[in-house]
Amino acid sequence: MAENQKQPELEVRVKNIIEVDGLKFKDLNNDGKLDPYEDWRLSPKERAENLVSLMNIDEKVGMMLINTRRMGLSQEDKEKTSHDGILDEAIVEKGESIFATSKVYGTTHTIEKRNLRHFILRDNFSPAETAEWINKMNEVAEATRLGIPNLIASNSRNENAEPIFGMNDAAGIFSTWPGTLGLAAAAKGDIKNGGDASLISEFARIAREEWDATGIRKGYMYMADTVTDPRWQRIYGTFGEDPEFISDAITRLIKGFQGEELGKDSIAMTTKHFPGGGARENGFDPHYAEGKWNLYPTPGSLEKYHLPPFRAAVESGTSSIMPYYSIPSIKKSVVQEFEGEDIPFEEVGFAFNHYFLNHILRGELGFEGYINSDSGIINNMSWGVEELSEAERFAKAVNAGTDIVADTNDIENLKLAITKGWISEKRINEANVRLLTEMFTLGLFDDRTYNSPELATSVISNQANWDAAYEAHKKSVTILKNQNETLPLTADKLNDKKVYVEVLHKESERAAAYTEKARKECQELGHYTLTDNYEEADVAIMFLHPKSGAYFNATPGLLELEICEDKVLSSLDGSLYQETTLTGMDHLQAVAENIHGRGGKVVMSVNVTLPWILGSIEPLADALVAGYDTFYNAQLEVLAGNTKPTGVLPLTLPASEDVIAVYQNGESVSRNDVPGYDKDKYMPEGLSYAYKDSDGNVYKLGHGLSY
Repeated sequence: MAENQKQPELEVRVKNIIEVDGLKFKDLNNDGKLDPYEDWRLSPKERAENLVSLMNIDEKVGMMLINTRRMGLSQEDKEKTSHDGILDEAIVEKGESIFATSKVYGTTHTIEKRNLRHFILRDNFSPAETAEWINKMNEVAEATRLGIPNLIASNSRNENAEPIFGMNDAAGIFSTWPGTLGLAAAAKGDIKNGGDASLISEFARIAREEWDATGIRKGYMYMADTVTDPRWQRIYGTFGEDPEFISDAITRLIKGFQGEELGKDSIAMTTKHFPGGGARENGFDPHYAEGKWNLYPTPGSLEKYHLPPFRAAVESGTSSIMPYYSIPSIKKSVVQEFEGEDIPFEEVGFAFNHYFLNHILRGELGFEGYINSDSGIINNMSWGVEELSEAERFAKAVNAGTDIVADTNDIENLKLAITKGWISEKRINEANVRLLTEMFTLGLFDDRTYNSPELATSVISNQANWDAAYEAHKKSVTILKNQNETLPLTADKLNDKKVYVEVLHKESERAAAYTEKARKECQELGHYTLTDNYEEADVAIMFLHPKSGAYFNATPGLLELEICEDKVLSSLDGSLYQETTLTGMDHLQAVAENIHGRGGKVVMSVNVTLPWILGSIEPLADALVAGYDTFYNAQLEVLAGNTKPTGVLPLTLPASEDVIAVYQNGESVSRNDVPGYDKDKYMPEGLSYAYKDSDGNVYKLGHGLSY
């Protein structure tokens, strides 16, 4: 028994509190006596083992699934809600939405009858509303047979980004920092200037407080993937291409969110996507069939570039790890080694891959937490096991080492796999003990079941947190080119000159809304004299938001990285199609020519969410800046010289389409599994991977100018 444990402040809303030895405990199974799992003096593992011994098969099955759960506030038909509109009770038939891979039941039914206790929150309501929703979910759970509470997980919520399901489900409610690449650009800039990456530690500390106050206690984050294929659509969610830096950042994030070890104030982290999603086949993503392969054509690449951040995550005590959807390709890889042993490639997705999960992750790296699959491996992204039935896929994943399967409530097929004898009772119990140990450690059974909506509001409205985030935005700004000291645009340099500000985007409606926002923020700074007519401007500041590809669908050809409009491309089947990554390219040229024709200056900022090829825009700019979903006002302050620029590129920008071209046999000119800073080792003679601008600056990892 643990010593010197203080009496926790227990709150029950349905069950009773009992007194034993002068101490108070929750009687979660209503039997009037103290069971080991109700005894907060015991270790989380002892309590978990006792609880698992009391659970029936249905309760164990429910524990091993996690599904997306909407709040009642997002339900338009209020008759389909309960608890004063807080819980969503709608039934969604199979196939009706992306979430409904099997029939989705209302919240109360799902907790009471299907025994799920893990839920993914993607809604983005106020901190108080989120806290109250989690409270009501736990009231329902408390009333069940064993009173097992719920654990709510979410993707990251503290980075500024346009909403993307499964990555940026929610932004702008919690303190809002630059995108993940922006955090990397800011922290790497601090390192370049003799400091360290403590900005990442501060970010994690602040975000942890905010999550904790609302009751979201599980983070599906962060991506420890090393960027090696420039066309991968998810690059914006990574920390770039430097495995050493990513390892440091992941360590700081886990320590910041979880603490030195997991405890009652922790946010439990799920590090993803083991063993690294960066080694794509020409950028295609495994959310669709065209991208289901991980390629390793370079000797030693898996161990050198992709696995180090996961080693760091394990050593830092990450609570769980998420394997990627993809399959390691035998045909398109050379033999990879780990710790001096050849790795046998079984061509199945990593959540089904026994060698990677058991031998490498648990055996060699020493991981002791639980393994959480990515969303949809049973129904949609079941790569390498497509020929198996859904029950057989469950068996394959669980037997390979996956403890909880994401974004499904398909209790029927998991239970079928168990009753058929395809998964042992011992393995089911092991998974349940791992999952419940985390919940006990987080205090969810004791004094951390319910949350204060008032506290949630006050923590998230703490101005110091938002100020720290704004500082990070300024630090993320990266000056790529500064011809003839165009920047900074100081007051004496401007001398009442007129400044034109505009935002271009792939989508015209967003461009208009963003332009209005940027101009308003520019005006509020009070530094610039604005005009909305570029023909009378002396300086143009143009913010560019290129976009390419879609998260769940393959492009007809290779993902386009040039900044272009109506560009004719060839699809993989040979037919032609048009691609636009930025609308208004002719207008951009007209603005630049007009301003230059009158002796003025053009400053361009490119939003780096992918490693864009800048050949179509860099020659038009006197100064070129990289942002990473960085606030306009923060960028405008740096441009004005109020703040010295310190950000550097967290990845290398390709020179041209030639350096990422793909031969007819499907092989890329530059290696898919090697980061940009090392690609020149493998390039054909005469080709250099990184972009070089008209001033001779090379846009490689770590590049960033200052004034």
